[in-house]
Amino acid sequence: MSPTLLRKLTTTIAIALLVVEAAAPAGARTPRQVSPAPGGVRAVVRDAATGAPVPRACAALVPIDAAALTAVTLGEDQLGRYGGCADEQGSLVTGDVAPGDYRLLVRPYDTTRHGWQWVGRHGGTGERERASVIRVRAGTVTNAPDIRLDPPGTVVGVVTDAATDAPVPRALVMVVPYVPDPKYDDHGPTTDENGRYTITGLGPYEWPVQFAAGGYATVWSGGVGSRAQARKVRVRAARTTTLDQALPAGTPVSGAVRVDELLTYAQVLAFDASTGDLAGVADVGSGYALRLLPGQRVKLRCDCAYAPPVWHRDAAGFDAATPLRVRHAPVVVDFDLD
Repeated sequence: MSPTLLRKLTTTIAIALLVVEAAAPAGARTPRQVSPAPGGVRAVVRDAATGAPVPRACAALVPIDAAALTAVTLGEDQLGRYGGCADEQGSLVTGDVAPGDYRLLVRPYDTTRHGWQWVGRHGGTGERERASVIRVRAGTVTNAPDIRLDPPGTVVGVVTDAATDAPVPRALVMVVPYVPDPKYDDHGPTTDENGRYTITGLGPYEWPVQFAAGGYATVWSGGVGSRAQARKVRVRAARTTTLDQALPAGTPVSGAVRVDELLTYAQVLAFDASTGDLAGVADVGSGYALRLLPGQRVKLRCDCAYAPPVWHRDAAGFDAATPLRVRHAPVVVDFDLD
């Protein structure tokens, strides 16, 4: 076997182990534990006004557990590892799901007719924390609430530099945090050269929105570091709502990365220490440089080597990682993977 193929195989196994470890309940993560039998989720997707089935809408089972939420890698949204799409009769069945607690995020195939939604007990919502909790048990198919899709609306705005008011081009604008891929930068809405963006296909609810750009702190709408504190934008069906956002410079968080052989696309990722939400991403060379908001409490992970990712300080997983409190003074956190 060639050295290159061996390194790729090692990386694939490392990521798989990270996913399995993160998907297990927090109190059940032991080195030699056998995974329980998978379960499943069943639901019906309907038009909220007519009750007619809606085909081909896709749902993601997003884990509640913060550690499971951090099982995200290059080019992925924080949507978890399980999901499925409705058939032509609107029937959605998802199998092979690890036991645990989840919320459903539904993305319709035709976003000109129906909008995204987190599934609530009595209809859709734009807030993850208001979505129904679905408990998947081993070997059991759980019935989720009927999914009732509403007409979509649009959000537009301008992203600017908080210090200069200059437009910020190529900023990511997200309702679900995303780990950018340095090679493929066409994922979802981004700002143009004038800092303008458009998000289409959102359900008519209140949504928190995340903004990220190189050289700035990643913020939620309202300029805050936490989803829970975000200023939600009210989306209205068949209408356009404006949400502008200024990006602050934030506090520099940087460090050296010592590793025998660096991954081709190595990254250091910051996650909210309480919720597991992605809070920042930095590409790695001999070191890395992040910018985070003062007051944020995060955990850092280095996806840097052809080996399992390493959390600060030398931890194997999110739960064991050391939280970092960001203040106004620059912070240095090194990673030694030799």
